[in-house]
Amino acid sequence: MSENEKKLGLHSVVSVSVGLVIATSCLVSLGQGAGSVGVIFIVAMIVACLLNMTTIASLSELNALMPNTTGGLAQYTLACMGPFPTLISMVGGYLICNIMSSGVEASIFAYAMATTIPLPIPSIVWTLIMTAIVTIANLFGVDMFAKLQDVVAFLLVGSMVVLGLIGMFKLGTGQVVTQPYNMTTKFSDVIPTVAIAFWLFIGAEYVIPVSKNVKNAKRNVPLGMIIGLALICVVQSIMVLGFHNYTPWDDLLNSAAPHLLYGENLLGKAGRIWMTIVSVLAVVSSQNSTVNGLSEICQGMAKMNMMPRIFAKTNKRNVPWFGVIFVSVFIFVFAKLSDGSSDAISFLILVGSVFWMISYILAHMDVLILRRRLPKAPRSFKVPLGPVLPVIGIAGIVYMILNISTDPVERNMIWLVTGITFAVLAVYSFFWIKFKMKMPVFKSVPLEKVMAMENSMYYKIRKRRGIWR
Repeated sequence: MSENEKKLGLHSVVSVSVGLVIATSCLVSLGQGAGSVGVIFIVAMIVACLLNMTTIASLSELNALMPNTTGGLAQYTLACMGPFPTLISMVGGYLICNIMSSGVEASIFAYAMATTIPLPIPSIVWTLIMTAIVTIANLFGVDMFAKLQDVVAFLLVGSMVVLGLIGMFKLGTGQVVTQPYNMTTKFSDVIPTVAIAFWLFIGAEYVIPVSKNVKNAKRNVPLGMIIGLALICVVQSIMVLGFHNYTPWDDLLNSAAPHLLYGENLLGKAGRIWMTIVSVLAVVSSQNSTVNGLSEICQGMAKMNMMPRIFAKTNKRNVPWFGVIFVSVFIFVFAKLSDGSSDAISFLILVGSVFWMISYILAHMDVLILRRRLPKAPRSFKVPLGPVLPVIGIAGIVYMILNISTDPVERNMIWLVTGITFAVLAVYSFFWIKFKMKMPVFKSVPLEKVMAMENSMYYKIRKRRGIWR
């Protein structure tokens, strides 16, 4: 097989983007958002989708300026703001958040399997089986990953479109529900649901770490991510219209698994089984994207000595094997912690949203900083309209963090958990940077030096000189 044939095409970029974005936790958020305001939730989804597209544009420009960086956002932020915010945001905003959200995914999947296939085994066994399958597939490298992702993304999106269209055109075997399209006519009631909708579009940037394996990356990476987000918005909108015809809004809002409820109301037992299959595809898709993407990010951070060196080691298929196993194990741990608790699942989704939003703010800030610091540096992709889109992105994300929940008690608890987590990470980051990395804590690293960190000789030379241990 030639080198060119091994490269990923545009369709693979779209499937990777879709892979993490469409997930069972998204179906839970979709049900909660639609159940709270009705079909008008689609407006909130469009706003959230556009905000995420501004982030995708910023990350695409950063990737164009610093191509083939395995650490992605970690290396961009290191060049802009120094190691301290980089380490905090990457460990908190990416590693913990992504592992936690994938654990939630696995927990929802286990619940769906246990209720649909009543076997005398604990539900967590289903999670263990799925985690093992995804781990082994990823250890076979990018080719296996691409093949698995393409099939899963196609089946997942196809199933959701068909189920949504059946509901939208009232073709189901279940009883059609008579209810208003919207639960509110006030736009002020819809605005807070943008924060719920934001979770539906998180994760398309997982293409960035594998961009070095993409054909014509400067075009296919940003285009694939944007197509992926637009595709998700259309599919989720069709689902909302289907919800309206077959699932009472209140039932949808209060259900721990609204997608299973919709499937059963739509097509009876067959619909529930079909939605369970969708849950299986979703957890394969999201967990596959998470394990692959995070292992690559950990590899890039290890090259910069921001994580233990073992994360940079690869197997004979050039896969960062330790990162794959590490991420998979902790996904299973979080699945066990949230197993069977709908309240824990909902809370963890919102906490994860805040972590992820903070990392997106840093991406926009990186673009603004590098535009000012390196205005003439060559970029194969540049965010249009100057600083306008990054500033809009930052403002929109800050607003969503401030309105992460309509319940003030839950909102304060989310802020508290986020604050404590970042405070602990700040202490860890300070000592790791000062005594392990032996670098100025708050000083940005020159761009060319960050790029040089991709070469294994950079680490060897610093280690030989006694700078890194």
